Amino acid sequence: MHDRLVSCDWVAAHGADPDVRLVEVDVDTEAYGEGHLEGALAWSWTAQLQDPLTRNVLAQADFEALMARSGIANDTHVVVYGDNNNWFAAYALWLLELYGHERCSLMDGGRVKWLGDSRPTTSAVPAVTPTSYRATAALPGRRAYRDEVLSAIGGPVRLVDVRSPAEFAGSVIAPPGVSESAQRGGHIAGAVNVPWARAVNEDGTFRGIDELRTLYAGAGITGDGETIVYCRIGERSAHTWFVLTHLLGYTNVRHYDGSWTEYGSLIDVPIEIAEAP
Repeated sequence: MHDRLVSCDWVAAHGADPDVRLVEVDVDTEAYGEGHLEGALAWSWTAQLQDPLTRNVLAQADFEALMARSGIANDTHVVVYGDNNNWFAAYALWLLELYGHERCSLMDGGRVKWLGDSRPTTSAVPAVTPTSYRATAALPGRRAYRDEVLSAIGGPVRLVDVRSPAEFAGSVIAPPGVSESAQRGGHIAGAVNVPWARAVNEDGTFRGIDELRTLYAGAGITGDGETIVYCRIGERSAHTWFVLTHLLGYTNVRHYDGSWTEYGSLIDVPIEIAEAP
């Protein structure tokens, strides 16, 4: 099994290998057209990585179809990267793991690091030969559902809100200019706030392991017991899920991808607000 985190140097050396498929997944779905890594495909988080009708993760058959038309076989090493410090790239990797695709990695630093290093990009879209792909059923232990989150409140499970302090406090419901929101502000009762951005350096790469361990330990997240992470729509929390699971090696971390968009619109659930930062 390949390491889950690969460097830009590794991608520069191996991105064109016949068993590697590069995939760009951006918050800004226009960014790919402005220039991308040679050989990379684009996945749209809005149109391809979720069911647009139910706002659920892709069904198994839809995931298989996406992989097949992307030229990805069951043994292909998929390397994902993107803008905004790999938010939706991390979400894509979580989805790959959810359906049992083991050969997958995140490119450390994403577009920010690649462009910051003045590495080459192209506007050419690669030709793809479709494959036949068969996924496993969604694996347990990676995803948390709203009823499980509600059951966790007041118990030993650590709930980690990775949004900004203002979102956590409830002074804003969503960042400016976004369309997916909730009915009210605040955070899940008992959650701690460790904003995702504290885990990265200015160049988009992840901080060192010791720094990360200290960061999360300061909020009581040490890998003991179960942890559930969430944000607004599940992309920033996928980033933190990656840190806790694959960089720190914590074995019982689940991702509540419904996040605040779902929880903040539920009726009669425990919500807390705080002083605005």
